[in-house]
Formats: sequence, structure tokens, C-alpha cells
Amino acid sequence: MSKSDDYQQPSLFSDSTLSSPETRHTEEWENIPFDSKISIPAGTYDNLEALATHCKQCQRCELAQTRTQVVISRGTPQADVMIIGEAPGKSEDEQGLPFVGKSGQLLDKILASVELSLEKDVYISNIVKCRPPENRTPINKEIVACKSYLLEQIRLVDPKIILFTGATALKGLTGEKKGITKIRGQWLQWEGRWAMAIFHPAYLLRNPSREKGKPKWLMWQDMQAVRQKLDHLRASI
Repeated sequence: MSKSDDYQQPSLFSDSTLSSPETRHTEEWENIPFDSKISIPAGTYDNLEALATHCKQCQRCELAQTRTQVVISRGTPQADVMIIGEAPGKSEDEQGLPFVGKSGQLLDKILASVELSLEKDVYISNIVKCRPPENRTPINKEIVACKSYLLEQIRLVDPKIILFTGATALKGLTGEKKGITKIRGQWLQWEGRWAMAIFHPAYLLRNPSREKGKPKWLMWQDMQAVRQKLDHLRASI
């Protein structure tokens, strides 16, 4: 059984355009990081290393002028669970890795609580790869400029489950307009994969109560559901 046997091949990851370096004009290929008008259709990259090379050179939006580092991913490329956040913060911009500040430390603890490992189970990225000034929310043109890189990451990692951390990641990829408090914890079928919106760890840091019904308690319920779903999917292979 493949990872998507319950669904049809997802359209976002099955573009018929042949766009690898071998089939695309070399100059056009090399200019992908520098010209946002050049498309990045499904199949552009043969592997995550090629994608990372382009990401590190990227000038497709104005965030390139203020970043310290491009923040691409953390975790295993063989992950069954992919976590998608909003954008790097100060610590992430300095270290070049997503979710390594206080929010990331909490996320690591949350994953460990349901026995999910970055070494074996989880791959983490953001919908925007460069830090917005003053940690503001990414604007639409920044999301649009970066989104195709993320779609290629999803295609190449091919996770069984995608977790959207916070409203920006959820809306940016799915177009969902409901607030995170209304949709969190619900299983969605998105582009051939199981997906769930969960609270961003930064929100949990601002709401530390573990009382029943509070965000941290709800997050625990959601992550237990993720663990159960993953176990079921793995057992079905």
C-alpha cells in the first residue's frame, strides 16, 4: 500500500511540466532563485539537496534583503509526519534551522511526549523560509514567492501526515479561512494526505495553563490523535 492509496494523485504534486535541469533551459533553471516570474512546478527538483541549493541563493522576494540565513528544514527526509510552520524567528534566522527558539524547544517536548522523533519520524519546515522583519506575519506576496519550494519539499518527503502549526501555514497552503481555534484537531484530507491544524507552540507559551479545555490540554489531545493515526497508517502498509 502506498502513502496515498486512499486518494487520487494530488494535483499540486503531479504537474505534467517536465522541469528538471535536463529538460529545462539551463539559464532558466539557474535563474529560478533570482526571478519570481519563473515558475517552480511539481517535479522541478530531483532531491532535497538541489532544492536547498536554490533556496540558499533565493532572491524571489524582499525578505532576502534582511535575512541572515535561509531556514530550510530540520528532521529526517524520510519522515512520515511533516510539520509546517509560519516563518523563522530570530533564533532560527541566526542558526539556519526551523523551530529552535523557545517555541521549538516546546515543540520538541510535545513531539517527545507522543514518542515522535526528529531522527526517525518528523520533518519540519515553514511556509516562508526567511525571517520577516520584527517577526511580523508573512505577507501574501512573500508566501506566494516561497510556496512552491514548500510544495516541492512535501512532494519529495512524501509524508503520511501533515501538521499545520498556526493559521498562517493553514491558510497559505489550503486557503482555509476559519480560525485555528475552530478547526484545530480535525482531520482534513488535503492533496492526498491526512492533515491537521494544531496550535502554534508560541501560542501555547502565551497560554501555559494545562487545565482541561485550555490550549495546552487541547494540544495534548490533538497529538495523541496524531500518534494514533500514524500507528494506524503504518500498520496498514
